[in-house]
Amino acid sequence: MLEVFSDKFSIFAPMSFDNKTVAFHTLGCKLNFSETSTIARLFFEKGFIKKDFSEAADVYVINTCSVTENADKECRSIVKNALSKNPEAFVAVVGCYAQLKPEEISKIEGVDVVLGATEKFKLLNYINFSGKSTHTQIHNCEISEADFFVDAYSVGDRTRSFLKVQDGCDYSCTFCTIPLARGKSRSDTVENVIANANKIAASGVKEIVLTGVNIGDFGYGQTIDGDVKKRKEYTFLDLVKELDNVKGIERFRISSIEPNLLKDEIIEFVSVSNLFVPHFHIPLQSGSNAVLKRMKRRYQRELYSDRVAKIKGLMPDCCIGVDVIVGFPGETEEEFLETYNFINALDISYLHVFTYSERNNTEAILMQNPVPMAERKRRNKMLRILSAKKLRAFYEKQKGKTSTVIFEHENKNGFMYGFTQNYVKVKFPFDINLCNTPVSITVGDFDEEGNMSCVISENILV
Repeated sequence: MLEVFSDKFSIFAPMSFDNKTVAFHTLGCKLNFSETSTIARLFFEKGFIKKDFSEAADVYVINTCSVTENADKECRSIVKNALSKNPEAFVAVVGCYAQLKPEEISKIEGVDVVLGATEKFKLLNYINFSGKSTHTQIHNCEISEADFFVDAYSVGDRTRSFLKVQDGCDYSCTFCTIPLARGKSRSDTVENVIANANKIAASGVKEIVLTGVNIGDFGYGQTIDGDVKKRKEYTFLDLVKELDNVKGIERFRISSIEPNLLKDEIIEFVSVSNLFVPHFHIPLQSGSNAVLKRMKRRYQRELYSDRVAKIKGLMPDCCIGVDVIVGFPGETEEEFLETYNFINALDISYLHVFTYSERNNTEAILMQNPVPMAERKRRNKMLRILSAKKLRAFYEKQKGKTSTVIFEHENKNGFMYGFTQNYVKVKFPFDINLCNTPVSITVGDFDEEGNMSCVISENILV
């Protein structure tokens, strides 16, 4: 049975949460990880104790993704796994999938509350320990109401922190549900981003990854009536210039940024900056201009190749990651081979390959000539093989070069792992004294897992 509530405050009386336990599970992107971490801090401030999701807990929080394949099946499995540890636990499902399909989630046995885009940060208001209910609460909103920015960042999970600087998207790509799940584009202020970066630095984290839905759109906001776009007094370039002066942080990375928003000035600044590393992740989606037009992307492949050439001209060792979708409706074999050959000729480092899947309430689901699933999978496999070749070639060029790595704290079979500035993954025998601090290394050779060995320089610390 389903109950939908529109109020923004708990229907339950305040209670003590001291020594109650909570576990979190995050699906999807870096932005989701930043938001989960922020929600977790709200719990800890109220006295909750963190548990691993594999352990029994009083509350389980599942932060969902709209891009995830088979989201319903995956969510059911995660809820079932949680309740197997504690059948009486309070289960909350939040995030993009919760905004898009709240009724679908409410039918999953054991879910107590579903919170959409504007409510997920108010989860504590809805917690109830009076026993499992047969009624699933849904606290949701029209996505047009998601017109305000809530800042978030992750700390404590790894040596990198994901810092949210922007949310939502005004683009209308025909395959994408993110605008329906997160609303219009809006962003933080430069001042607050800097303040959060300083908090992260004070926590001991050495690397920050800037995250958002469309971070190149940073600086755009809405007028009060929400109808007219208005350029504020700052841009993404202004933001990175300010962040380049933050003390206590060794590195900044720019997460996925649209090619049409990755301006020459940004690339030029990164090439000479103090803290921003030579690593870009730039969505392509297709190497066929005809497919890009059907996707309603805001560029053609010629602009993309210009971006890559600009980056490599200034930073020859820069790592460039690429998103690509295979099997978009109407994608012919010729159009797919255009994509394959285009990427093969590009000086890029790795691919994230996505198999197109139908999404409700998108233009693409109504398009003619869907590609058979078996063919989609064949094309996906071809590009994943190409990605492995590209990554191998990029790593080969890094052998023997001196770089800086920040090792993770995790001990995996006697080894620790970390990334160089240009995102080469290296391993070294575990040494707790070398974790979470910049270490000078020389890149070695491949191991059986495809990672690179390294040699620590005589002057270990940078």
